Order: sequence, then structure tokens, then C-alpha cells
Amino acid sequence: MSLIKLIDFPSLGDDRGSLVAIEGNKNIPFDIKRIYYIFGTQKDIARGFHAHKELNQVAICITGKCRMFLDNGNAKEDVWLDSATKGILIDNMVWHEMHEFSDDCVLLVLASAHYDESDYIRDYQCFLRVQKND
Repeated sequence: MSLIKLIDFPSLGDDRGSLVAIEGNKNIPFDIKRIYYIFGTQKDIARGFHAHKELNQVAICITGKCRMFLDNGNAKEDVWLDSATKGILIDNMVWHEMHEFSDDCVLLVLASAHYDESDYIRDYQCFLRVQKND
């Protein structure tokens, strides 16, 4: 089973331009409690390097591109996010990293819960131990 779970967002635009509608519990498989975006990241800087115990997220590259790496402790996969009409579902207990940001990258992230530092696993070896105990 693939770790890469892409969500297609139909472009609803017309001759005036493009529009994508995002709705919690419709094209996003959870209630959206928090929205944040990453921008201005230098190409040689990587972000992420953590997993969440409970939180689920969808990441969408609104402009530009970046490479998303996912690891569930058994399988590792990566994919380029490079379209405003595609998102990637990041399930809980999936280690994730973002690499190779383009200069114009804006990465929008929709989260199923408010920020909670206690939900983060920031040490990879700890993540692997928790995964083996589940």
C-alpha cells in the first residue's frame, strides 16, 4: 500500500482565471482546525523532520514546487508537489520531510487539530520505536 495519497482538487475557473474550492469533510477527509503555509524557504533548506501521533494533514503546493518524503517505519516514498490542484494526505504516525523548495514555493498545509507540541515526535529513532510498539 502506497504512502502517497494524492487528492485531486478540480479547477473551477473560467476565462477570468482559476479557482479551487477546499472544504473540510468533503475533499479534505477531516475537519480543518488549523491552516498554515511555508514560504521563502531556501532551496538547500529542508523542513519537517517529524511525525504526529494524532494529527492528520493535507499539503498543497499553491505555487512552485517541493519534494515531500514520507516514511511510516516500514516503507519510504517521495513525491514532488508541484500543482495547486493536487494535495497529499499526511496521515498521523508518518514521518515527513520537505526538500528542494523552489524559490517561489508556497506550501499550504491544512491540519485536523490546533497546534499541540505534545503531538510531535521529532526524533526519528523514537518514531521507529513507537511504530514498532503499535
